[in-house]
Amino acid sequence: MAKPEQIPIEHHLSSEELLKRIKSLEKDTRVLQRLYFVKHRYEGASVAESAKLVGTSKPVAYQWQERWNKDGYDGLIPRFAGGCPSKLLDEQKEELKEILHQRDDWSTKEVKELIFNRFNVIYTGKQILEILKKFGMHHAKPYSHDYRRPEDAEDSLKKLTRD
Repeated sequence: MAKPEQIPIEHHLSSEELLKRIKSLEKDTRVLQRLYFVKHRYEGASVAESAKLVGTSKPVAYQWQERWNKDGYDGLIPRFAGGCPSKLLDEQKEELKEILHQRDDWSTKEVKELIFNRFNVIYTGKQILEILKKFGMHHAKPYSHDYRRPEDAEDSLKKLTRD
């Protein structure tokens, strides 16, 4: 004999309203997956069966149901924490940005050393790339400059190809 469901699902929306949200309103795939979970629960499936049908684990499904029972549709919207605060203050970031814009050939290693020497903060190479991305700067592998190349190399080449 099957065990009765221990936590019942609350009906915040009618089945028709739920289907309407699923079919036309919802664009976020995370919320859509959770709405399908609620739909299966409305139809009488257990938490474990509903979790299996939408492709999630049973503990996560119980969290979804708890949030649905407490907050309804708003409980299904993901809540992102935002991560750790930055090691650099906003003023320090602005100063760093000004320094980096003075030259256009920084290596990530040089930026890492600059941040450590100037602000006494240690970042990984990946974090340096994220900082540069937020500043709207691009990074690339530097190429070597030939010291023997004349200053007007492009002009000389154009003259040679025209003749």
